[in-house]
Amino acid sequence: MTSPRSRALDAAIDLLGTEGLRALTHVRVDDRAGIPRGSTSNYFRTRAALLGGVVERISERETPQVGESLAPASAEALIEALSALVAYTTTVQRTLTTARLVLFMEASHDPTLRESLSARRHALEADAVAALARLGSSDPVTGAAAVMACAEGLILHRIARGDETDPRPALALVMRAALA
Repeated sequence: MTSPRSRALDAAIDLLGTEGLRALTHVRVDDRAGIPRGSTSNYFRTRAALLGGVVERISERETPQVGESLAPASAEALIEALSALVAYTTTVQRTLTTARLVLFMEASHDPTLRESLSARRHALEADAVAALARLGSSDPVTGAAAVMACAEGLILHRIARGDETDPRPALALVMRAALA
């Protein structure tokens, strides 16, 4: 059974991903989570604390899928895994991904939120660097930055523009360059 705190965070993710940042209030989270009013503010006294909790919860929910994607046996396997990840994050996990993108925009003028999101990004980037190094990249740091930027751009376009283009050709092009 999911704890009330986790239910509150999942409800906050749902609100952010379906209605945007303005919809995120402690009372609306309580109502969406089906927990007693005041519960969310007991767990997260401020809006900033709630946003920080949401970042952590998104990370908890995304880590299993992302971790599997960055353990490839070949460049082709990495392209397939990243393509599947792009599809998964923009279909099955669309609301969660939209919530993450809402947080990215908020982080543009909130240094604390930016720091929290950046810490997660740096961990993912380190995993991508390690994956490209295992695959023989001569510059895995730059390669990882390029591959991640490509994947993030594809995800953004799918969410914001409804673009359903197959991500494989773009990821393959960037991957070839990253492994050159």
